[in-house]
Amino acid sequence: MQIHTPYSGFNQDSPRLINEYLNDKFLLDYLKVYLPRNILEEISPDLSRFGKRAATELVDYASACESNPPQLISYNAWGERVDEIRVAPEWKKFRDIAAEEGLVAIGYERKYAEFSRLYQFVKLYLFTPSSAMYACPLAMSDGAARLIEHFGDNFLKANSFRGLISRDAKKFLTSGQWMTERTGGSDVSRSMTLAYYENGSYVLRGHKWFTSAILADMAFTLASTEQPQDGKRAPLSLFYMPIRNEDGSLNGIQIEALKDKLGTRALPTAQLLLTGAKARLVSEKGKGVKTISTLFNVTRIYNTMTAVSYMRRAFAMSEAYGNIRETFGKKINKHILFQKSLTELKMTYESNFLLGFFLIRLLGKEDCKKASQNEIAVLRLLTPVAKLYTAKWAISSASEYIEMFGGLGYLEDTNVPWLLRDAQVLSIWEGTTNVLSLDMLRAIEKENGLKEYHFFAENLLESITSSELEYPKSLLNRKLKGLYDFLSKISSSEEMEGNARDIAFYFAELTIGLLWLDFVQKNPDEEYLGAMNYWLRFRVREETLGSYKMITGNVAIKK
Repeated sequence: MQIHTPYSGFNQDSPRLINEYLNDKFLLDYLKVYLPRNILEEISPDLSRFGKRAATELVDYASACESNPPQLISYNAWGERVDEIRVAPEWKKFRDIAAEEGLVAIGYERKYAEFSRLYQFVKLYLFTPSSAMYACPLAMSDGAARLIEHFGDNFLKANSFRGLISRDAKKFLTSGQWMTERTGGSDVSRSMTLAYYENGSYVLRGHKWFTSAILADMAFTLASTEQPQDGKRAPLSLFYMPIRNEDGSLNGIQIEALKDKLGTRALPTAQLLLTGAKARLVSEKGKGVKTISTLFNVTRIYNTMTAVSYMRRAFAMSEAYGNIRETFGKKINKHILFQKSLTELKMTYESNFLLGFFLIRLLGKEDCKKASQNEIAVLRLLTPVAKLYTAKWAISSASEYIEMFGGLGYLEDTNVPWLLRDAQVLSIWEGTTNVLSLDMLRAIEKENGLKEYHFFAENLLESITSSELEYPKSLLNRKLKGLYDFLSKISSSEEMEGNARDIAFYFAELTIGLLWLDFVQKNPDEEYLGAMNYWLRFRVREETLGSYKMITGNVAIKK
């Protein structure tokens, strides 16, 4: 007797993106508010075209890269050391696409003056979650271009700079940022790489523990020009280093291994030995850390943009799934708790978008020398704050995104888990949350950051004149006062350091509240008004200030 196993024949459709520009209502509304109308009309066709490409062709390329991770071939069949890294063909296509689409070039062509950065980063925002993390080498390349623009000599400006900002795929160059050594990541002062002056030029010898752009054309790296004396290391200098010689061989570099990482698997990250790499001193000797900060200020903004784009993708894919998945007799987007979860994802990405793209607008003004001293100071203060804050929310949103898909979200071959694996690195790259919190303190204590922020906040609040925003404005004013009062009562550097994370998160939440007020006044949409009110009530939480004492000092809860 033949026994038939019951089988419904049902297969769940997979969600599809259509156009990541046209389907992003918040992005469209934001650009209408903050871009001049004539510029928006001119660039919209390009953004629309690219939004479709990001939702289709680029997603397929990213999938191919994830399925074919990099491989290191140390020796060829004849025993010769070759140190070849093989990547998926689609990884190389991303490089050509980046050049042709002007993903770095737009920011330096400055066709639209201070708005050029906004145009550039909108394209990067569309590109990044579909790029298998190719935005990482682009971030370092953009930072390198800005560094050369500020500190490069005539040789670097005439050669490397032109390649970094080229739209010609055959001339386009990419760059790395090699700082991390065995001795530690953020503590670059412990660098053990030495620069030797030999035969009229420098050569570098040392070790680089993490390098995420070994396939690039050049790298900027730190090294000491003097041997340690009495246990003390000399100040670090910054060097420009071609990765390959003119004949294509590696420039005094041995690739020891590729790192086996939790995420960013398509991105080759190598462990290197510098055996005499020819290099060129950039800027003043001993001023390397200060000089390279020009580079990583840009890469931190890229990190922020990446985090925001991941939050947006988590929402977009969850929304697409809600439109096709059916449970208990109706589509899941009709279930009220799914709607609530989806709305929270949406509000989270919109709020973090406001923070990230505010910095991008300030960067554009600084590039074109149109930023006031106050705007430059606010950009300095909020760059580490935005990076650390958006990274945390990207991880949270990616986790929620997996849960929105249920069991399918936990399967690798649905491609859903990529986002969480890749998002986790965003809180580590360019400085961890603790390191960036301390960097924020330096901006407060040594660069007058708190006074400048107060001036910025007061000016923005004075510009809010809508009667409908009177109560949210007064609420935010009170929360700002709470921060200032809290800071005024801190009596020691140890206590300030202990509270640095709380302060950084609160700065981010307050700033987002201010930016919501500005945006809603200029675009009084009921949906955005609701998101702003939710943010001010439930996300700007004064009680988070002082958790350091609560944890370390056994402070009682007030009744």
